[in-house]
Amino acid sequence: MPENMPEVLISEEEIHDKVEELARRISADYRDVDDLIMIGILKGSFIFLADIARHLTIPRSIDFMALSTYGNATDTDGAVRMIMDLRRNISGKHVLIVEDIVDTGYTLSYLVRTLAARQPASLKTCVLVHKPERSEVYAQIDYLGFEIPDAWVVGCGLDWAEKFRALPYIGVVHPEE
Repeated sequence: MPENMPEVLISEEEIHDKVEELARRISADYRDVDDLIMIGILKGSFIFLADIARHLTIPRSIDFMALSTYGNATDTDGAVRMIMDLRRNISGKHVLIVEDIVDTGYTLSYLVRTLAARQPASLKTCVLVHKPERSEVYAQIDYLGFEIPDAWVVGCGLDWAEKFRALPYIGVVHPEE
């Protein structure tokens, strides 16, 4: 485990500014919608989702899903497992998936396919960070916070072994140290 705090990759101020920008764009795009259903992907997205939701100027409701691709390892083979499904029907509703990170793309690709089959009126995605170098499959990203290098990142909901999730910035850890 790293002895020191993670080095800052994206500052708290940069994240705050990006959240405000994304919320403005989402609010404008959904200004005529009477209820946007925001779907947070647990555990990682809960802080980002709360930050975005607080800055929206439109009616919204929130639901959660939990999926896993990593299990106990740090690499994924692309297999996605649903741990917790939505509690409400999204058929005919406007849906925004909120995800903390897109790494290989498998999880978000699976989510978009799975939720599109439930026939929402619209389905878009909002992602805090994307590692384009790691992409293995196409993942629909409609609203993106930041593109980042291939590094293990923590903070703003992202964790390493359940640590550093509550950091107000996005930092880099080096698990091999």
